[in-house]
Amino acid sequence: MVHRSLRRIAPMGALVALSLFARNAGAHFILEAPACWMSQDSIGIPEKLGPCGDEDDGTDAATPTGTVTAYQVGATITVTIDEEIFHPGHYRIALSTTDRSQLPAEPLVEAGATPCGSVPIEDPPVFPVLADNVFPHTAPFTAPQTTTVTLPSSVTCTHCTLQVIEFMSDHGLNVPGGCFYHHCADISVSTVLPEPSGGMDSGASSDASGGGDAGAENENEPTQGGCGCSVPVGPSPLASAGIVALASALIARMRRRRTTAR
Repeated sequence: MVHRSLRRIAPMGALVALSLFARNAGAHFILEAPACWMSQDSIGIPEKLGPCGDEDDGTDAATPTGTVTAYQVGATITVTIDEEIFHPGHYRIALSTTDRSQLPAEPLVEAGATPCGSVPIEDPPVFPVLADNVFPHTAPFTAPQTTTVTLPSSVTCTHCTLQVIEFMSDHGLNVPGGCFYHHCADISVSTVLPEPSGGMDSGASSDASGGGDAGAENENEPTQGGCGCSVPVGPSPLASAGIVALASALIARMRRRRTTAR
């Protein structure tokens, strides 16, 4: 005979299991690079609501990170994702230089054995799509996946959106999100090289040196403390002290000789 308390626990356990399954069903991915605009949990939530995983379902306290990653016009940048929960499919990368509403619409899904059958792929991609059919897979990844995309040479912006979406084939419809998961990164694109992580502008070292010509003119003159002030070359204090000591020794020796001669 099953104890009453166990009979009460069993349905509760089943509800918990169903809840976890409902949350984890389908693929989930983390945007590792560039830095995601929104904090992500261990499996990438929030990510269902397009265009950038904006939803807050009340269980995951997601907050904007405020991070804006700087790039130069025409740069080849690295995009890295980590798919935490597998489902067959592929990824697409796009860029909006204005409002996020200008990101391209999700491709139209054609149902197959499930509502998420297949989608058209841009080959070659047409801006604002930078790359399509990225990381196509029908088996789980064993490690994070990395690809590179090239930013357009004619596009600059101070706060634009790099979007990475995942299409999941052979999948039921998510609510929200349908057949897609979404992550975005806030980036800037300018004609100036981005500042290195050390905090110094890439041209700072040449400016600080005063230029190559000035350094060549004074290359034989000692400097003090890197202040840029030159010091005339002359006998050092140690050399002067040595000369005085030698002169004193010679005078003393001459005096001793005179005393002995008398």
